[in-house]
Amino acid sequence: MFIPTAWNSVARAACRRPRDAQCEPLLPVCVWGRQALRVGLVVLFSATAAGVQAGPATASAADPSDHTDPVASILLVLVFMAVGAVLGGRWMRRIGQPAVLGELLIGVLLANLGYALHEPVTTVLRNDAAMVEVIQVALHEDISLSEAVHRVLPNPEGDRLAQILIGPIGPQAVAIHHFVDLLSRIAVIILLFLVGLETSVQEMRHVGWTSTLVAVIGVFVPLLLGIAVVAWLNPHARLADDVFVGAILTATSVGITARVFRDLRQLHRPEAKIILGAAVIDDVLGLILLAVVSGLVVTGTVNLAAVSTITLKAFAFLAGAIGFGVWLTPRLVRLLARTEIENMKLFFALGFAFFLSWLASQFGLATIVGAFAAGLVLEEFFLDELKGHSLRDLLSPLESLIVPVFFVLMGMQVKLETFTDPGVILMATMLTLAAIMGKVVAGLGCPSHLDRLSVGLGMMPRGEVGLIFASIGKGLGVVSDALFSAVVIMVMVTTLLAPPLLKITLARRREKKAAG
Repeated sequence: MFIPTAWNSVARAACRRPRDAQCEPLLPVCVWGRQALRVGLVVLFSATAAGVQAGPATASAADPSDHTDPVASILLVLVFMAVGAVLGGRWMRRIGQPAVLGELLIGVLLANLGYALHEPVTTVLRNDAAMVEVIQVALHEDISLSEAVHRVLPNPEGDRLAQILIGPIGPQAVAIHHFVDLLSRIAVIILLFLVGLETSVQEMRHVGWTSTLVAVIGVFVPLLLGIAVVAWLNPHARLADDVFVGAILTATSVGITARVFRDLRQLHRPEAKIILGAAVIDDVLGLILLAVVSGLVVTGTVNLAAVSTITLKAFAFLAGAIGFGVWLTPRLVRLLARTEIENMKLFFALGFAFFLSWLASQFGLATIVGAFAAGLVLEEFFLDELKGHSLRDLLSPLESLIVPVFFVLMGMQVKLETFTDPGVILMATMLTLAAIMGKVVAGLGCPSHLDRLSVGLGMMPRGEVGLIFASIGKGLGVVSDALFSAVVIMVMVTTLLAPPLLKITLARRREKKAAG
């Protein structure tokens, strides 16, 4: 690790505080220069990682006698994603922004730089959502990955990705993507579990009606605005297609907002509780809406029985998981308190969170809903019955290791080349404005004494949820390549804008309270 030491020495030498008064005006330049050196270091490390990991993969494919451990290159990619996340988060904190913004921007930088340099693994990772669909298409239709790519991705990126997958590094790139994708999904489950641990059932009940109102407004206003935008820009589209695009705008990715509130130590605020509750309800409403619009697109009619089933299953899970969990957890915890099994608190907590996440998936809900529900019912009983470190302290190292991987991967899916098409930019601009306005208006569902703008901004990120909706629409033939690019830009902008805007509004609120 001599390279970081050398670069840090250069940075310190170049940016040491000047003793000469004539050098004082250069201090701002010096500070930003030091930050630029750190970003350059991240880029250097990533390029080095790409080159190192590509070599063994190629050699392994070419030489059957080579016994290189296939996990080696995966470990290297994870190391450099983690290093980038740490440096990016530290950089953002130095300029007064939440760390999550740095993790997202590092992902944007690394993915687009790697793509420009024709680095194969980076190209695969930046197409994370598409790769999941590619693998599913290949398995279901019994075709090669390269053929599946051409059905999912447009040219020229589809051509490049197909060449990678049929090349010598293809199997290794797919393995790396598969592992990183699964790890990022586990990371967001752990994040929402931690958020649930810092929230109580009583607090959620207290803001229940407000959260419901915010969620309902935050679904139907973006839906109507999205329909209006698509109908205006593409008047020849079917109404069902317009409705589907509007449904994409209703999505909310609570992981990013939750991370911002945790970074700022503001999860105790009622606004945070309202956003979290609204996000859970938003997930249920989104599933119902997705079932409705998918039925409209495919058959031209809505299957009321299917919609009713989804609705009942969703509410049954939420009520059952929280109600049964509150009843069962104290009994289990008291039983565990009499045992002397080492690390039982950690094992039981993660097992309970993963089980409820799996159960949520069986009910047709997002796994993060189950993780959040598990966190709601655990912490206070564990603190009362099992002494020692809190679950938050026990899970902190795990959170620091894997949660940033999710946000770096989210940033890697931002494709800067989509900004070159004027038509895509116009559609993306209008969809982004509709997406922002729709969620900001949702904040009006809060009482006037709360920070309505912060609530609206907290509901704004679309993240992976918006991309999933868009990929489903693409599979149904509703979302064209140009429209998909516009949706990606909308997701990118709403995701990247939320952290700094939330930081500003929350700080403004604190200043008003201090002045009052």
